[in-house]
Amino acid sequence: MDISARTDYAVRAMLMLAEAESAGDGPVSVETLATRQDLPRKFLEAIVADLRRAKLVTSTRGARGGYSLARPQSEISVGDVFRAVDGPLAEVRGLRPHDTTYEGAAAHLSTLWVAVRASLREVLDGTTLADLRRGKLPARVARLASAPDAWRNR
Repeated sequence: MDISARTDYAVRAMLMLAEAESAGDGPVSVETLATRQDLPRKFLEAIVADLRRAKLVTSTRGARGGYSLARPQSEISVGDVFRAVDGPLAEVRGLRPHDTTYEGAAAHLSTLWVAVRASLREVLDGTTLADLRRGKLPARVARLASAPDAWRNR
């Protein structure tokens, strides 16, 4: 699976907004988000616009304006952020896994693609910004990350 720069940057920006929420700080500007996470500002502006359209962030105008989380960080999953900027978690040639059909030797491949999507949902939808920010991942996610070969390339 390829996690795009767009998704990576969006999650990092949302974590900064979650941190600001926890600290009781006001809105955070795109400039601040970009500087603190070393992200390209113009690209981040487009990403934040997607997050706003998805109703994950709200904007405040003015000299002290910027962006804030639209809901509590405990109610925003990493999957929500992923979908807001990159669309569905899993697609096969532009189709949702359950919409694929195969014949012959590949007849059961759709079931595998659906299982892959379910696994992604379990991890990404089951992990909130609050979980990630605090480093308190759900037990299943923590177990997956601590598996002996989880950090090795294959």
